[in-house]
Amino acid sequence: MASTRGGHPVVIGVDSFGEMTLGPDGELLSQPQNIRELVAEGVLAEESGLDFFGLGEHHIAEMPLSAPDLVLAAIAARTSRIHLGSAVTVLSSDDPVRVFQRYATLDALSAGRAEVILGRGSSTESFPLFGFDLADYDRLFEEKLELFARLRTEEPVTWSGTTRAALPGLDVYPRTAGGALPTWVGVGGNPASVVRAARHRFSLMLAIIGGNPARFARLSALYRAATEQSGIAPLPIGVHSPGHVAASDEQAKEEYWPTYQTFMLDARRQRGFPEITRDYFEHEVEYGSLYVGSPETLARRIVKTMTALDANRFDLKYGMGPMPHAALMENLRLFGTEVAPRVREQLQQR
Repeated sequence: MASTRGGHPVVIGVDSFGEMTLGPDGELLSQPQNIRELVAEGVLAEESGLDFFGLGEHHIAEMPLSAPDLVLAAIAARTSRIHLGSAVTVLSSDDPVRVFQRYATLDALSAGRAEVILGRGSSTESFPLFGFDLADYDRLFEEKLELFARLRTEEPVTWSGTTRAALPGLDVYPRTAGGALPTWVGVGGNPASVVRAARHRFSLMLAIIGGNPARFARLSALYRAATEQSGIAPLPIGVHSPGHVAASDEQAKEEYWPTYQTFMLDARRQRGFPEITRDYFEHEVEYGSLYVGSPETLARRIVKTMTALDANRFDLKYGMGPMPHAALMENLRLFGTEVAPRVREQLQQR
């Protein structure tokens, strides 16, 4: 019998941002080939027993994944069980009506397996690309999230705001198989965002990319309290964190560290992050939010995190910078066949 937590199934999945990867010759794949390899990764995720495969929207050369819903549709045509979704859709710089229509269409193509995770995004390249002002960052997200909540009812929508044209009681199609598109809001630590997700009856995805994950327990508790106060039945809570699995702890770290270091050095230059040392990396792997190691190590740490945060879902953000595609495929295989069964079994025993 499938394990559950808080009345919801335990879900173990993976996310990718579509980072450029290396071929067998050690050279970068072309962008078209890289996108095709994402389809192979999604198929392998299902074959390995994972529950969810997500793709995050980005618009840069290092992550040329500007239309993840199209890639997910290609995966849907080659799979039958795994759920497919965004991770995340940058709602602030998109049109909520079109987002709903695209993922409702994916829901039809996948026979009810589509999900969407809405967020502000960790990077802002989509704002100038689509003509949005970063000064409107908060207002764009808040208004569009409210509109998406109304679209999700699949009833005629009456809405007006300042970020797009009003909707005077219009129907939006297609309808979904289940009558309500499964929708999550990605939150990086803002309590107001947690309460807003509960108010709109969206599930909560905690995006934890550094530090001790237990510090997010206060947000889980706040979300539970907010849903209860609103008279809403308990909704799922998920965790999204980066990592990499290999046959041993040392192999996983040696495969992951070089590209992690390069990525963080670039982030330091662009965003003012502190210097990333090997000691910092080792500390994050042991105590923080980098899930890097053997199947046994990852399972133990994931169970600890899910228990601390009262979560029923964990999505590993795999890949970091230009890693070999073969290493990513082995990561997916091990995560699905070795890590996920351990996590489910250990959670069922608690």
